[in-house]
Amino acid sequence: MSSNPVGAPTLSGSAKPTLSIVVPAFNEAGNLERFFEELEPVLREIELAWELILVDDGSKDATWEKIRLLNARDPRVRGIRFSRNFGHQYALLAGLSRARGDAVVSLDADLQHPPRVIAQLVEEWRKGSQIVHTVRRDPESVSRFKRTSSKLFYRTFSFLSGTHLADGMADFRLLDRQVVRSLLDFPEEGLFLRGLVHWVGFTSSSVVFECQPRFAGRTSYTLEKMLRFAWTGVTSFSLVPLRLSILLGLMTSAFAFEQGLEAVYGKLVLETNVPGWTQTMVVLSLLFGVLFIMLGIVGEYVGRILIEVRRRPRFIVREELGTAASPSN
Repeated sequence: MSSNPVGAPTLSGSAKPTLSIVVPAFNEAGNLERFFEELEPVLREIELAWELILVDDGSKDATWEKIRLLNARDPRVRGIRFSRNFGHQYALLAGLSRARGDAVVSLDADLQHPPRVIAQLVEEWRKGSQIVHTVRRDPESVSRFKRTSSKLFYRTFSFLSGTHLADGMADFRLLDRQVVRSLLDFPEEGLFLRGLVHWVGFTSSSVVFECQPRFAGRTSYTLEKMLRFAWTGVTSFSLVPLRLSILLGLMTSAFAFEQGLEAVYGKLVLETNVPGWTQTMVVLSLLFGVLFIMLGIVGEYVGRILIEVRRRPRFIVREELGTAASPSN
């Protein structure tokens, strides 16, 4: 467990270790008050100086008004409001950039990540773990499709990237101040914190928790968003899709070459006609289909290069309540 390094922001007036809680919130007006009611007694039992940073990721409901009310009730509750929706990963990044604690816990506001687990995370940190992951256990009510797709994603990502992610790992975790500083040094777009947290190394441990039902509202994490998130994770961490496209290109080229030799052999040696129109069109369709798939994969990586070269801000803050300014975003 590292101490607060020289030059790092601190929670004013605190000589003992401090804790920051970072919570992204997108249309979570119905959850925030209940979330705070469950979180506050947990933090009181831990007996650490703390701050709660709520990041409004461009919500369309009364999320920011709820954050204002919580800040008025307790000044340790701080708020960041984005100019629009930038996404869960950037909301986490914004919270990390403003956090001042010796340890930082991130979790969601819908209470599927139980606040009571924070006590276990802090205990592992006190034992010396600089990263404390959580591993989610889904209740029986979770659909088979979601369970299967989740396992498939983690195994595919681990295979393609070479960075192992256990099934059920989430953005509910504790990070030591030294780890946070390392993560904030990454300027890249296509942010995938689950992978980066593993990539940076440091001493780590895991805590298993039971996923709870969402308290209020409906999830905004649609299948489309999940697929986009998965693709971002793979392409930001691995060149394997490009290498697989090369292998696929070699295989189809070999197949086409074999078909060409067969046609020449049939014409010159067996003196038979070249196979008919249907076979020719099937082969051409296959080859062009594979070609366009490979071009699409290459185009995705070229697009990511363009995004990186632009160097646009990864998020834009519209308004803040009580947070320390960050040197960069």
